[in-house]
Amino acid sequence: MEKITGLGTIDRERLTALIRGTKGTISVAESADILKVSSVSAAKMLARWAKKGWLSRVRRSIYISIPLESRTTDVPLEDPWLVADRLFSPCYIGGWSAAEYWNLTEQIFRTIAVMTVQKPRNRTPNIRGTNFLLRTVPERTMFGLKSAWRGQVKVSVSDATRTILDMLNDPGLGGGIRSTADMFKDYLKSENKNLDMLIDYSTRFGNGAVFKRLGFMLERFSPDENTIIEKCKSQLTKGNSKLDPKLGADKLVTRWKLWIPKNWVKEQ
Repeated sequence: MEKITGLGTIDRERLTALIRGTKGTISVAESADILKVSSVSAAKMLARWAKKGWLSRVRRSIYISIPLESRTTDVPLEDPWLVADRLFSPCYIGGWSAAEYWNLTEQIFRTIAVMTVQKPRNRTPNIRGTNFLLRTVPERTMFGLKSAWRGQVKVSVSDATRTILDMLNDPGLGGGIRSTADMFKDYLKSENKNLDMLIDYSTRFGNGAVFKRLGFMLERFSPDENTIIEKCKSQLTKGNSKLDPKLGADKLVTRWKLWIPKNWVKEQ
């Protein structure tokens, strides 16, 4: 745990210029550009300020500033979305984190779900006490996104419909199929409901299992959506899928080519 020590006048002016000229995080490259120094000099300054406790290193060459009121550098991330945007770009906030943003759930998730084009080795990093869950997505599927303002910075987040698509593709992004189903029901009651868009997104995404899960859940939770249900049926692919790949499956719903768990069979 580093203790914060004093800065001289020049260092204070330089650090103030960096904080004003950056957005949430501070990189070596940005520092060199703002302070008009070489990358080597910028890196040494940032490392020195981190040692003195005025910055905290979150990854190689990336730092965050320490709040003035803090007495140590052992502080949580002020805004994890900003850090995610810097470290994992191209990316967007998705899954349960996006569901919280769109008021599709009242659950509180401690981990930030991030969909990224990168292929990180560690897909569950902990950065300054904040847990992240990283999922790699093809660049062609970077659609259905909105900009969320975090202070003066725009961070990409999946829109409500894309959020549902991602959770139908991977129920784990919703905390499991039961939680995903609850969010889906809230989506059906929300002002963001757009089933035609959901069909369009699902078609562009290109995973047949999405239509099987979507059709099954619409039939169960919103059976009056006959047109959309029929569109799902028309998109069924060969082979059987699971309602939730991480759960056991006891019954095959043949009309949806979908294996479902025993506790869902009772609700048939």
